[in-house]
Amino acid sequence: MAFDLVVIGDANPDVVLGPVGALAFGQREQLVEQGRLVLGGSAAIMACGAARLGVRVAFAGRVGDDPAGAFVREELAARGVDVGHLVQDPRLPTPLTAVLTTGDGDRAVLTAAGCLTATGPEDVPSALLSATRHVHAASFFLMPRLARALPELFAQARAYGATTSLDTNDDPAARWDRAAVDPVLKVTDLLLPNAAEARALSGEPQLTDAAASLARHGPTVVVKDGERGALTCAGARLLRTGAVPVAPVDAVGAGDSFDAGFVAARLRGLDLRTSLAVAVACGSLSTRAHGGTAAQPTWDEACAATDLKGTE
Repeated sequence: MAFDLVVIGDANPDVVLGPVGALAFGQREQLVEQGRLVLGGSAAIMACGAARLGVRVAFAGRVGDDPAGAFVREELAARGVDVGHLVQDPRLPTPLTAVLTTGDGDRAVLTAAGCLTATGPEDVPSALLSATRHVHAASFFLMPRLARALPELFAQARAYGATTSLDTNDDPAARWDRAAVDPVLKVTDLLLPNAAEARALSGEPQLTDAAASLARHGPTVVVKDGERGALTCAGARLLRTGAVPVAPVDAVGAGDSFDAGFVAARLRGLDLRTSLAVAVACGSLSTRAHGGTAAQPTWDEACAATDLKGTE
């Protein structure tokens, strides 16, 4: 296989500003302590996290023919991600996101979708799916054309022998359309929501019930639960692990780094409990610096945080 992992989805610049209190309109200018231009997009951050962990990663997606698209391409390549299948849209601009952070770890995310709406199955060639061990997709609700094709793409990847994972991320429309999601779950090996997303997707208010409900559709469900750590549900088996203590600077992208850690651990053949511990470490350690990629750990750093001492 040419790659261990192919990541499908969104890639864009993030402008991260904060901490922000109440926004003042009326053309008032407000000052914040921090501002950063960083690589964003859940799929892009996950791809960088996996590459940092030693995984051979290729990215499939779309950017515009503009300076923002060039920035994305350069940032991904600089972090060891193969961008040979990152399509340049001739018509629509690269997506742009503004992330407004608060002092208590919360954030508001404003995204101009740009060419995300044009991203489709033609951006994920069969030759790429046949050349990887695992396929991960992110930001399901931001790319409607790709979302409709994802069940077929995942089925094709599985036919080639790859495993699959999905992080739907948030639904800006708050519909959480199960008619669109359920066909994908049938061909998904790992579903990686956060706690709020798991509850919204399942309709279950209790997190363990939400995970169990989603697992009944086929995937192993791995839920990020913030400062409480994470849990996984595979069939009737439920495992939970606590968070890794860190002094967080910026939680942007922590969930995507978690995804990278879990997938990397499974690709190394580690069991569910160990993979969950590695994922929590990767998500926690990524919060040590501003932006989603600056503090992503190496494999040895993640193992040290879980007392695995370089476990293979």
